[in-house]
Formats: sequence, C-alpha cells, structure tokens
Amino acid sequence: MTPMPSAVARALERIDRLDPALHAFIEVWPDEALAREREAVARRLPLGGLPFAVKGPSGIRSFAARRLIAAGGVPVGATSVPGPGTHWQTWGRGAHGRTVNPWRADRTPGGSSAGSAVAVAAGMVELATGSDGAGSVRIPAAWCGVFGLKTTNGLLPSPDRSGLASAGVLARSAAAAEPYLRQVLDGHETPATAPPLKMPTPVPVPARLPLPAVYSEDLGFADVDPEVAAVVGRAVDRLVAAGTVRLVERDALLLDPVGAWTAVRGGAPDDPEAVRVRRTNDERLAALLAGGALLLTPATPNRPHGHEGPGDFYSTALTWAFNLSGHPAASLPAGFTGDGCPVGLQLVAAHGADLRLLAAARAVEDALPAARRPPAR
Repeated sequence: MTPMPSAVARALERIDRLDPALHAFIEVWPDEALAREREAVARRLPLGGLPFAVKGPSGIRSFAARRLIAAGGVPVGATSVPGPGTHWQTWGRGAHGRTVNPWRADRTPGGSSAGSAVAVAAGMVELATGSDGAGSVRIPAAWCGVFGLKTTNGLLPSPDRSGLASAGVLARSAAAAEPYLRQVLDGHETPATAPPLKMPTPVPVPARLPLPAVYSEDLGFADVDPEVAAVVGRAVDRLVAAGTVRLVERDALLLDPVGAWTAVRGGAPDDPEAVRVRRTNDERLAALLAGGALLLTPATPNRPHGHEGPGDFYSTALTWAFNLSGHPAASLPAGFTGDGCPVGLQLVAAHGADLRLLAAARAVEDALPAARRPPAR
C-alpha cells in the first residue's frame, strides 16, 4: 500500500496545483518545509508538523511565526500583500500576478493579508499568519469565507510604531485557529510585550450560552450594502433562534473613526479631534461590552470589489474603530450575497478577552451553516 503523503507534502502539492491561478504566494519553501516537518515529528513537538503560511516577505521573522515554528509548525511559504502602484490595501500581488479571490476571479480577496486568506480558503494551508492595522485580517477573512482574528492591540509584539496594527491569524474555522492562540499566547488574557515560550499554553474554556451580544448593522455611521446587511442580519437571527446569542438592547452609536485613524497613522496621536473621537468611542465601547457582552456587526460594509479598486467605499469602515480602541475582533463566515460573494460577521470582545472571543466564535460557527470551500480549480 502506498503511504499517505504527509501534511506538508499535501500542502505543497495543493500550492503547486492551485497557486498558478490564485497567486496567493510570493515564495514557497518546499525543501526546507519537508525538513522542518521531519524534525517536528521526530521531536514530537506539539504542532507535529502543522503546515502554515506567513504574511509577506517579513512574516517568517514575526513573533507569531517564531512561536509556531518552536512548537513544531512548518512554514511552507510567504503570502502576497499589496504591491506598488496603488494606495489602497484591499488586494495582493503574488509572485506571478495579482491575487485572485477564490470565489470570484474578477474580485479582490481583500487585504492586506490577501494571500494568507486565499491560501487558507483554497485549502493550501491549515492556517496563516496575518496582521491587522485597519481590518487587514478581518476584511480578507470576510471576503474569502474563512475565520480571521485580530488580537488585542499590544498583546503580541508588533513592529507598527503607531500602535494600530496587531498580530492575527486566518484559518478555516475558529476551531482551526486554536493551535495558533495556544502557542503564541501565554497563560494570561492580559496584554504582554513578549510572552515567554516556557509559560503554559492557554486552553480556551467553552463559552456559556446564550452569549449576551449587541448587534449593530452600521455602528451608527457606516453606509452598508443592504444585501451585506441582510446576510449578516439573517445569521444573527439564526444565532438567537438557536439559543447561542441573547441580544442586549444597547445603542451602538460610535463616532466615525476615519479622521482619528488617519491622524494616528500619520504620527499625530495628540491631534485634539483624534483624542476626542478615541475617548468618546472608548467610553461607548466600554458601555456596550459591559458584563462580558459581545458586539456583532458586518465585517465589511461592502462585498468584494473588483481589481480596479474599491471606488468611494471604505471597506475598513466597520473594522478600524477597533484598531484605534485596541479591542480583539474576529470575522466569521456568515453567508453569501446573491452574486456569490462571501460575507463576514464581526465579533468584538473586551480588551484581553482573546480566548473568550475564540470560544464565542466557536459557539457561533457551530450554530451557523458549515463554511463552504471555493470551487476546485
């Protein structure tokens, strides 16, 4: 009987077969990956040779990647990020061309963790690292129909001096993302600058149902595509009917963060208007999330746009408020628009509640239809 190919060998075969059409990777490391897998299996490391991808050319040096490798994860390649020639970040460029949404080749996968989302959605890897400074994990997760998590700002080391960007992960599901959090976090749910590897790995505790949650279609300011809102609204109704979520009547009326985010990113965090917006939104979010409540919204106000760009839409309208505030946030598959575009449901939790957010996401995805995989190419 022919032996079953290893997990890394299967990942490399799918990359070799699928990536010429999807352009999710900028580099692939087959020989090194197979050698790492043999070592991880021989040493009986916790992840046992789990194949994963890293975001962009510098992803292999990230804190998360180093923790995953130390635990026996195997990086098989670096994924695409936005290339030169445009100021908008919701796209990617692989080694041989622009990165393609696996559901619709005429649409972008989102970004900037573009290739990471595509690699996971197409089954080329089990999970992929990402980073999120305005929605760069959650937007491609939503548009590619996978799970994406932005960790609490400051929980993991980040090279971003503005403090807006936080490490994250993309995976087929919240359950599949658990190995990432087990290895990159220490045993606490409080921000830390560099959790030591020798600390015990965290174990998410199952969520207690029903989950108290506030649902907002637009956070009080965003212009949301009615069909995107309808898909998310139906998902929330299903969660309530299943007893997974109990809606709490609280007004989710935030100030539009566009000016404040731009000021902070531009190196002016003390701009008076930015300070006012951040302070106001922090106070309102504290009230919304009181008592362990979640905040539920669409992950994006629009469906995936074409490769020519987003036009007048801010695809970040519903995500970047939580980069300013620092809250952990995730996107889960919620369904599809009539033209076949995936839609994401965003979950936001209190600062440092990353493990509780993951547990909540697992409960939510258990109550929703199983995520589909894009058509084979």
